[in-house]
Amino acid sequence: MNDGAVAATMSAMLLNIGLALALVCAALTQLGFLFKHRGANRVPLIEWQRPLRSARALVTSRWFAVGMLVGFGAWALHVAALALAPLSVVQAVLSTGVVMLAVLGNRVFGHRVPRRQWAGVAMTAGGLLLLMVTLPTAGDTHTAFAASGLLAFEGAMLGMGALLIVVPRLGAPAHHHGALLGAAAGTLFGVSDVALKALTGVAADGVLSIVLSPWLPVAIVASVLAFLASARGFQEGEAVPVIACTSTAANVTCILGGVLVFGDALAGGLLLGAQVAAFGLVAAAALLTPAGHGHARPAAA
Repeated sequence: MNDGAVAATMSAMLLNIGLALALVCAALTQLGFLFKHRGANRVPLIEWQRPLRSARALVTSRWFAVGMLVGFGAWALHVAALALAPLSVVQAVLSTGVVMLAVLGNRVFGHRVPRRQWAGVAMTAGGLLLLMVTLPTAGDTHTAFAASGLLAFEGAMLGMGALLIVVPRLGAPAHHHGALLGAAAGTLFGVSDVALKALTGVAADGVLSIVLSPWLPVAIVASVLAFLASARGFQEGEAVPVIACTSTAANVTCILGGVLVFGDALAGGLLLGAQVAAFGLVAAAALLTPAGHGHARPAAA
């Protein structure tokens, strides 16, 4: 076997490992969200004006703390997957998490999932999986990027996340507040993940290059905002639609980041039409899934 064949085999093996890690990450992410949803509804309502007090209340909740530990494990697997596979492909694999969410939420955590939400979850998974199978096969992990392009993308998505946080205060129906905050959290988690992908590209230069990178504070700020938005969303909405909106927004943000920032290829011809249809299916599901009238928060404990 020549050097080129060996390199191709190693590349394919690393890609498959990355995708396997992403699949496990998808399950742990949804499990962590469900634990955190239970914990968030046992503490006082999140106050944006008192972020430290709210964060302290959350981390002292047993259920939320367990969710954070599970989520940290998922995050570690996510970082490893990003180092081994293209961003858009990793996120497309993570899209299977919305199906796992509905099953875990309904069968393990006892959340009622109406038919309309099952349909929305199925449409979301179908759209994201259609996008995944139509993405061209990548030959490398796509860590190269233009700083100006990444800055523009991250700035725009941070603005979008902030807008979604504010929308509930601008008169949006109360039973949609949780889903809107979930979408805000997902968008901001996506901002953090795109920054992490950029950090994997400079990691080869040593720890100091990561510490001094401007993308590290972007990842941290986006993660903190996403943390608070996610918890507040859990307090204002039902578990499955809020988490589905979070996961979908994160996946779409990262897939767009992979294409626009890191040069992950889109398909051409008929496959491009299929990808446009996939995004349309996800958008329709985002309108369908959050339907409902919210739920009463249990007393703080």
